[in-house]
Amino acid sequence: MFRSISIALVLSTTAFPGLSQQTADTVAPEAEADAVSAFDGISPELQASLAAKQDGVPAEAQTWMIAAANPWAVQAGARVLQNGGTAADAMVAVQATLGLVEPQSSGLGGGAFLVWYDAATGAVTTLDGRETAPLAATPTLFQDAAGEPLKFFDAVVGGRSVGTPGTPRLMETAHRMWGRANWGSLFDDAIALAEDGFPVSPRLAALVEGDADRLKRFPDTAGYFFPNDVPVQVGDLLINEAYADTLRQIAADGSAAFYTGAIAEDIVSAVRTASGNPGVLSTTDLALYRVIERPAVCVPYRNHDVCGMGPPSSGALTIGQILGTLEPFALADRDPMDPDTRRLIGDASRLAFADRGRYMADSDYVPVPTKGLVAPDYLKTRSDLLNGDTALEEVAPGEPEFDHALIWADDDSIELPSTSHISIVDAEGNALSMTTTIENGFGSRLFVRGFLLNNELTDFSFRTHRNGVPIANRLEPGKRPRSSMAPTIVLKDDAPVLVIGSPGGSRIIGYVAQSIIAHLDWGMDIQQAVSAPHLLNRFGTYDLEEGTDAETLAEPLEALGFKVNTRALTSGLHAIAVGDTLRGGADPRREGIAFGK
Repeated sequence: MFRSISIALVLSTTAFPGLSQQTADTVAPEAEADAVSAFDGISPELQASLAAKQDGVPAEAQTWMIAAANPWAVQAGARVLQNGGTAADAMVAVQATLGLVEPQSSGLGGGAFLVWYDAATGAVTTLDGRETAPLAATPTLFQDAAGEPLKFFDAVVGGRSVGTPGTPRLMETAHRMWGRANWGSLFDDAIALAEDGFPVSPRLAALVEGDADRLKRFPDTAGYFFPNDVPVQVGDLLINEAYADTLRQIAADGSAAFYTGAIAEDIVSAVRTASGNPGVLSTTDLALYRVIERPAVCVPYRNHDVCGMGPPSSGALTIGQILGTLEPFALADRDPMDPDTRRLIGDASRLAFADRGRYMADSDYVPVPTKGLVAPDYLKTRSDLLNGDTALEEVAPGEPEFDHALIWADDDSIELPSTSHISIVDAEGNALSMTTTIENGFGSRLFVRGFLLNNELTDFSFRTHRNGVPIANRLEPGKRPRSSMAPTIVLKDDAPVLVIGSPGGSRIIGYVAQSIIAHLDWGMDIQQAVSAPHLLNRFGTYDLEEGTDAETLAEPLEALGFKVNTRALTSGLHAIAVGDTLRGGADPRREGIAFGK
């Protein structure tokens, strides 16, 4: 049905129209042998899982499973699960390791969203560890003296873009709620790897070289990624003693060691003294940061419940709208590569993104019609728009039911692909889906205490109003920027059947939605579903993944009225299908694996 993707690393991509190619978490293909040799130090069992992924075979297990973006991180989490830890315990070990071996994507200096299924109660809940805008930030932070939006990288690189990190407190909150293992022990693998060194992977080496001009702007960043003024090379042993020290303090004293004291002071100093582009983060912002438990957003689809993260993430709402709009159409009876099938999926996505751009933002600051956006009657009105034979000529936000006046202008914020995703099922049947990020590849490029700081504030709209009408996702002090991160747990009969998520900026939504369709409607096994060619439409142009069978639909989709762009589409899907056994899939476009026992 699909031409397979045999590479072990991600495909190259243009990060955003008009921006240079190496601006995000993307690299050109490398040889499979290089990818495998970079992980020679992992256990033979994990080596076998890496080889199986390259053969397109799902990982299988009976008791527990983990899927994440780097074998070293999977190994750390696997040890926790093997010793009886919960999915929350394993997540702490995985995240601590990812921040070391995949620093461009996530880490202590960023934020995350977590969806949790509790096997004992059957409940699904979420934790919001999204970064917050500093209290001293103003709505015009990303505008010049004339009131015009800054160019994207003029805003990103430096302290101006840094929000209050949420990941360390999220790790601690999840552990307190659902963990069992000793907190301090969960950092052992990451600390040892930081002190002894880890071999630089092809992905990290290529990304460092591609972003050299920005990474070299700040001495501490340059010193780590460009020892002796040379970019780190594949296989180099990279030691990070500062990161080991930071983890030791958090292991001993909890997240308070990060949010107060010397680490917090160093973070603030780096932000406020960033050459050419200082920011306004304060020690007060760090001391006040809190994780928020929020109800999951769940939408029915094909006798399943698709549950995920609500505002300030747009992930669950937009995926729910796409799937809900497609519910009346029997996709299972349609060829996945039929142009009309892709017309339906593409225009359902365009309709959902139109609503996303107008209505979705931090619901603690602006009213969001969460229930109205996924109400069956409303989705039926959107679905009816797809009953034609050609692409929709115009797509506009709808009018969902709500008990507030809805007068918002459309947003135009940029989200570039980076980020990382973790899926875990433990021996007790608890399931965790967590998407974690520092936003753009290498974030703000500020390196402090062994980790990079985020540029999450650039997920806000740079404009505050359009034609005099306010934008819901405008920047405000303390507010959390809208996200596309979409950690998802799919339930059937109140039990999880799929744990999934992906990096990829605003394309995350399409990656996850189409993988769910591939698995539930078209019966693909989980590795096939995450490996399948990408065809995405957010704002009118149909993106087709180069080097795959998606390219064959370029002319047919153009004939239906779509603009088409063939390009690399760098997802990083990590998924676990839950049934009589556990089956895991890891995106062949990145370095991750699925592994279980």
